[in-house]
Amino acid sequence: MKYQFNQYQKSPLLTNHLNMGGKNPNGETINVTSQYFTRAGKPWIGVMGEYHFVRDARENWYRELCKMKAGGITVVATYLFWIYHEETEGQFDFTGDRDVRQFIMETQRADLDVVLRIGPWAHGECRNGAFPDWLLQKPYKLRDNNKDYMEKVRIWYEEIYEQVQGLFYQDGGNIIGIQFENELTDNAEHLFELKKLALAIGFHAPIYTVTGWNSAYGAKIPVDEVVPVFGAYPEAPWTEHTDRLPLSPHYVFDTTRNDAAIGRDLIAKTDADGWCLPYENYPFATCELGGGMQVTHHRRPRISGMDIYALSLVKLGSGNNLVGYYMYKGGTNKIGSLSTLNESKATRYPNDYSILSYDFQAPISEYGEIREQYRLTNLLHLFVNDFGDVLAPMKTVDARTAVAAEDLASLRYCMRTDGKSGFVFVNHYQRLAKLSDVKGAVIDTGVVEFPPIDVCGEVSFFLPFRMDLSGNLLEYATAQPLCRLENTWFFAAIDGVEAEFCFAQDPCFRPKTDSVVRVNDIQLVALSWDRARFARKLSGRLYIGDNCDLYMCEDGIHAVQDGDFSYDVWNGSAFEHVVVERSFTQAKAVFETVKEPFAPPYAGELCLGGARKRTWKKITALGAGGFVEIPDQYDVAQIYADGVLAADNFYYGEPWRVPAKLLYGKTCYLVMSELRDDFYREV
Repeated sequence: MKYQFNQYQKSPLLTNHLNMGGKNPNGETINVTSQYFTRAGKPWIGVMGEYHFVRDARENWYRELCKMKAGGITVVATYLFWIYHEETEGQFDFTGDRDVRQFIMETQRADLDVVLRIGPWAHGECRNGAFPDWLLQKPYKLRDNNKDYMEKVRIWYEEIYEQVQGLFYQDGGNIIGIQFENELTDNAEHLFELKKLALAIGFHAPIYTVTGWNSAYGAKIPVDEVVPVFGAYPEAPWTEHTDRLPLSPHYVFDTTRNDAAIGRDLIAKTDADGWCLPYENYPFATCELGGGMQVTHHRRPRISGMDIYALSLVKLGSGNNLVGYYMYKGGTNKIGSLSTLNESKATRYPNDYSILSYDFQAPISEYGEIREQYRLTNLLHLFVNDFGDVLAPMKTVDARTAVAAEDLASLRYCMRTDGKSGFVFVNHYQRLAKLSDVKGAVIDTGVVEFPPIDVCGEVSFFLPFRMDLSGNLLEYATAQPLCRLENTWFFAAIDGVEAEFCFAQDPCFRPKTDSVVRVNDIQLVALSWDRARFARKLSGRLYIGDNCDLYMCEDGIHAVQDGDFSYDVWNGSAFEHVVVERSFTQAKAVFETVKEPFAPPYAGELCLGGARKRTWKKITALGAGGFVEIPDQYDVAQIYADGVLAADNFYYGEPWRVPAKLLYGKTCYLVMSELRDDFYREV
């Protein structure tokens, strides 16, 4: 069957119409057009990952940032949670794990840019949305332009600025963006006042953002002052009921940017006053593509790598020109001096979240392990980082026949094109559903007709047509482009689709996987999909781990996994194999069922939804290396080390893995509350 597209129509490009943009001391500029961002005068697609420095230990920051860099992240977004830094009014703390300046210095060390999300209200599943308790006791309205509230915000912003001054893009630093507030949907005047206040204090950055979601009409924002950024999640664990949700529309191609489901627990319905966000003024930018999903006590989705990869690919095909994930690196909440700092029903919020764990099922876990979505999304990031200047100006053109999420039989596809060349995007994945195989699909772009392909199983991919490879015109390829190193172009062979390359005026050919093929003055390498998952472009070289996840620090190449590892590195004409030996001893753990040794200090978390039976086990870690795995099923589990709450978890179907070093040398107890069928769970 032939699959065709709607007619391509070029859209006008607006420039210099927003009060944004900036230049660094080297003369490089960052600007915002109506369709894409520019850097150094070229179209640019940033890849942004959220990492909350206060939810990790500072000794971990640099290593975890290097992992993010290896995964293709180029920009780190991070919240400033007010309650973490001024829990007691007038007493500010930017020391230790709260040292935002040191965190930004570590991002510079890892060669990453930064977007600061300075609030004042943040959400982020933080207590009070990150407002300190004392602020809630004030007699004036919050998130408002009244002088008393704005004076407190001024003090907060000044304290942040004192920490980060000199680190902005215009100073030669790496802070390229500022986000104001979060999920404020109906107060453009307040958002504008926050920007004016920040500018007066000194927060000068090329890009200013606010979250743009609400209804289909979008949040009310100060139109010329900020870029609205959007999101999309594979599930909605804040939904109040415990039923299965309808099939997500995020797995079909659609240029609609807004996801009204985000924040539905907190956002009121939009007034029917005629407001419509002028989407045509801004590039499609995201800040909250789900990198995973945090579980609530009443809804506990189980996220797979394809859940995230397919969602991100669909948004990229639908025109996304700033790829932003929330979260990319999971974390651990602190416990404050006055209270826990997690969102809960006890703080009058709709959801109960873990006291400590903010793992989020993220690409990089709470404790630094790698999940499959890290590997899969990097296939997109490699391409965007090398060819973003080509993709960014391309417009999304829809399939001739629209497909709904409930349609499990039709091919889901779209393309991005400039009218002459482009990329066809295909998604054959729907979370919690099985799609029918599509055999003999012939995709006709109107410029190039691809040969018939079978689209079967759980696959998502994109294919190039009329792509310029250093003056060699690639008419089409039935393989996904990855990256480029000098005169070598790397592709990933798609499972179930034979890789075929066809150049203008040359016969088509089908290379063997992982072989090097020379075409005129360039080389092509089609990696197997499995090997491409472990491909990392580090410091200008391409490495492929042998079933291990590589990253680079200042002292060289590392693997996330413990023990010996090996990898291939491209030398310009072939891959060279390297073996690295590292001593490692996996710790063993002994579990002994015991009677309750003490009254748990945070017993309230163990009886969410009502009183539950508790089971206790003493854990003895015989060594500090690796992870201790807890395979039990439970409602809530806590680990106390020397009487202090060290870790907790809501069971959602995966074994709980805890670093042995958290337990080693301490008297540790595991307490688990009774599992009941009183929450949404996925089998």
